[in-house]
Amino acid sequence: MQYNIFDYLEDTAKRLPDKTALADEKGSLSFSALYALALSLGTAAAERCPAPAHPPFARPVCVLTGRDKESVAAFMGVLASGDYYVPLDKTMPAARMEKMLSRLAPAAIAGRREELEALADICPGAARIAFEDAFAHPADEGLLRERRALVLDVDPAYVFFTSGSTGEPKGIAVSHGSLIDFTEWYCEEFGSSEDDVCGNQPPFYFDASGRDLFPCLKTGGTIHILPRKFFMFPTLLIKYLNENRVNVLNWATSAFDLVAASRVLEKHRPERLRRIVLGGEALSAKSINIWKAAAPGAEIVNVYGPTETTVDCCFYRVDREFRDEEPVPIGRACANTQLMVLREDGSPAEPGEPGELWVRGRGVSLGYFADFEKSAEAFPQDPLNPWYHDRVYRTGDIVKLGEDGLLYFLSRKDSQIKHMGYRIELGESETALMSVAGIDRAVCLFDEEKDRIICVYTGKAEKEEIAKRLEALIPRYMHPQEYVRLTAMPETMSGKPDRAALKKMLADG
Repeated sequence: MQYNIFDYLEDTAKRLPDKTALADEKGSLSFSALYALALSLGTAAAERCPAPAHPPFARPVCVLTGRDKESVAAFMGVLASGDYYVPLDKTMPAARMEKMLSRLAPAAIAGRREELEALADICPGAARIAFEDAFAHPADEGLLRERRALVLDVDPAYVFFTSGSTGEPKGIAVSHGSLIDFTEWYCEEFGSSEDDVCGNQPPFYFDASGRDLFPCLKTGGTIHILPRKFFMFPTLLIKYLNENRVNVLNWATSAFDLVAASRVLEKHRPERLRRIVLGGEALSAKSINIWKAAAPGAEIVNVYGPTETTVDCCFYRVDREFRDEEPVPIGRACANTQLMVLREDGSPAEPGEPGELWVRGRGVSLGYFADFEKSAEAFPQDPLNPWYHDRVYRTGDIVKLGEDGLLYFLSRKDSQIKHMGYRIELGESETALMSVAGIDRAVCLFDEEKDRIICVYTGKAEKEEIAKRLEALIPRYMHPQEYVRLTAMPETMSGKPDRAALKKMLADG
């Protein structure tokens, strides 16, 4: 029986030692080389940070993370040592990083020597582990096996931070067992194998990167870490995908939309794609149609899952044609997961009736790191189970069950508004806007004081033609009363539209 996610790398390094595991702009690592680096850094970490005298024995170790193979080797090294890793974007503002480190009180911080020196005054109690030294450290496999034997599958494998609604970042702890459960489902559902060549787009400090990382560690697939610049020059992106025989994309929906809107796919086609898995935002049928015309042999999958549910909890294989204006379902539950659509009073919503999505199953995370109050709010007892302790996750997302038996995302709970006497899901208006030719990205905001819906968008469409197109798509009361066109959409760290920044921009005039 498998208890530790590190076992995937250990097994694959023995089975496929010379196969490429990771490639970035500076080179590549085979599975045996990745394993060797992990053992070296793991030994350095275990020696610098002795195990506690009592359980839980695993502790957080932060990794200053970039788009490179060394970051992944460091993650694996932390797991090899019996601790759990916390990826931190090494380019984030120091004030935000200080907040995260203060909450974590990590046993150690790993990164390149220069990066560690820049943090000398932050979290001084944490040991510093420099990549330059740790990756050359003699490995002690006996010590590492002893350390990993102390770790249970209910212990964390990682902690990922997301933005908190109060401005305080939230650390979400995910167990080895949950991550193994997700990986086994993903590989079985999509037929992952050592023939997979993944073009990685999500940063490694976001849980969506787990769709690339853990299935490839299990099966022996290869990950190409795509440079950020490729998404500014999509022609280079498609050329790279073809030259490196990339056949699987696990991307954020925003990246998928960006390439579709660039019109590069009209001239340059990805030749080998067989699977495109997308998540993070509502998926636009317009973008699907553009990609399907360019890569007709590729299966497109829409996935949904907050970080709190271990990458994904819901999925839909695009198995029919969609008109540009049609909403795309998020589908049905992943294996070993149950999804409940509940009213405000905790009772089940009827099919077609909007309700909040609650998630039950092995993928529900351990909660928010060192924040039991917020954890209790977001991970309450299942209101439909009065018999035994049964922790579930309240997503805060409004969905409905369609006539086809599939779930459809409508909006965030906090984006449901009352306008002109009507209750409106702003997400439905955004879906209609995204189908309009000439709109690349669109966000709807609500000005309560003036009772106005404001559409902020990028693209070439003029507001008159947008309003005319919307007449055929949604009722007049759901139309924006104001349109603001931007040259670029402000984004959060995860690539989603930054609604807080947009609200501030509009308030400042």
